[in-house]
Amino acid sequence: MEVKFHLPGLRRNFPLNALFAGMLKGQPEFFREGVTIGSCFGEFPTSLWNGGRNSRGDQCAPDYVQAVIKSLNSWGIPVRYTYTNMLLEEEDLADPYCNFCLSAAHNGMNGVILVSPLLEEYVRKNYPKMKLTSSTCKQIKGVDGVNAELQKGYDMVVLDYNMNNHFDELEKIEDKGRCEILINAACEPNCPRRGAHYRHISENQKNITKNLRLPKEQQIPLKEWECKYACGAHQNVHTIRDYSTYVSPEDIWEKYVPMGFNNFKIEGRTDDLFVVLEAYCHYMVKPEYQGQVRIMMLRNMEDKNIIQVMNPQPFR
Repeated sequence: MEVKFHLPGLRRNFPLNALFAGMLKGQPEFFREGVTIGSCFGEFPTSLWNGGRNSRGDQCAPDYVQAVIKSLNSWGIPVRYTYTNMLLEEEDLADPYCNFCLSAAHNGMNGVILVSPLLEEYVRKNYPKMKLTSSTCKQIKGVDGVNAELQKGYDMVVLDYNMNNHFDELEKIEDKGRCEILINAACEPNCPRRGAHYRHISENQKNITKNLRLPKEQQIPLKEWECKYACGAHQNVHTIRDYSTYVSPEDIWEKYVPMGFNNFKIEGRTDDLFVVLEAYCHYMVKPEYQGQVRIMMLRNMEDKNIIQVMNPQPFR
């Protein structure tokens, strides 16, 4: 039995993901039954086609992109690009950086998470070896919608988080093995602005990418997002436990896996390393080893200069 967890981040979280993959291989006794890493998802900043979470800054060097893909694939871990910008236009398909990233991963092992029909058609035609995932950003409602999506030739369909724990509905899904459950969604359940937030992120991502080519005085101001609903800015796996959409580790093994689900997505591409590490330990590590694994991972990150731990300063 494999219980596949899909981990966030190809750059920001890559060092943590690499260390975690190494620990899973070297010390499997620390981990819950059947745990494997199903993929690492995200994008190499800064990508025009990116969606779901904004990224900004310089674009990754080609050798870095190739090295990360080679490293993850050598451990049997696929790369999945989160190319879920829903506002793409025809001219955006020629973006050289995104096309380079796809070409670098076009070996039959890796994939793309998609929303835009335009981009989906382009990827199917030009990168036929890429495995396609239908994104949760589509916010597909109801069992009939999910079953219809599963008929469209996707390798995976990520369910809307509001379906979580509705086991009467989940039982009616026809191909549970090709469904992915978002287990730690930080947004308030049934958030009425979730779709608008995705569109806002897509618009900002296009402007972020344009700004890379513009002098500072000509750069396009980014729009701030304001929302009265809890949208995850300060959430973590412990603050969301009362949400109806939260999936507990116990439910994964006692309910979801026996039903036929075995793909589980941990979000956190833009969270800090401590929040992400806590989610990894919470879901994948046996409870009796979680404290030990946290300390080991933090020490490893310090040793490799991923984080810096300063000596305490006396209070003045």
